[in-house]
Order: sequence, then C-alpha cells, then structure tokens
Amino acid sequence: MISDLQLFQIYGAMARHAAENQKVSAANIARADEPGYKASRVESFDAYLARIAVSGGDGANSATFRTMMSDAPSNPNGNNVSLEQEIFTSAEAMGQHNMALTVYSKSLDMLRTALGRR
Repeated sequence: MISDLQLFQIYGAMARHAAENQKVSAANIARADEPGYKASRVESFDAYLARIAVSGGDGANSATFRTMMSDAPSNPNGNNVSLEQEIFTSAEAMGQHNMALTVYSKSLDMLRTALGRR
C-alpha cells in the first residue's frame, strides 16, 4: 500500500504534529487569563522522530506526541502564556502543515506519473 511507504508515514506524521501544535496553542490562548495556568508545549518534530527511531520506528502512524509544561516565566498571577509565542507557534505549525501536504501530494503525483496514471 502507498501509505506503507516511509516517506508518506513521515510527512503524515509531520501534518499530525502540526495539528497537535495548533490544538495545544489554541488551548493555551483560551486560558491566557486564567490565574496559575501553565502553558503546554508539544515536543519538537525532530525529538518525536528520534524517539520513534529508538523504538524501532514501529507505530509511526499511531505514536502520540509528548506534551510538556512550558518553563517560560510567569506573570504575577502565575500564568505563563505568552500570546506572542502562541502566535509564532501557530504560524510555524501552519508552515509545517503546508510543507507536509505539499510534499505528500507531489510525491503522489510522482508515483502516478511513474505508474503511467497521470
């Protein structure tokens, strides 16, 4: 199956990672005014790839992304959400998602061409 090719698994995981980053960032923004709330961060995609490589690469499609608390400084109310950082994280995730989808779709186009099914 095409989805079994490693290239498609990696870029599929990259798109899921971007979606997870957007979800965590949205949750942080929603709680930006909550006293004592500590922002969350998703592990980097490189850290995720290294972690699944150590485990033999099995389950790249089903492995979950680790989320940890941000160590950013807190406001006087104990909240450490930085709206500027969340906007940056969201924009970076959008770029990562666009790149993953572009590579994924161009790879499919190349496979179709190679098979003569253009």
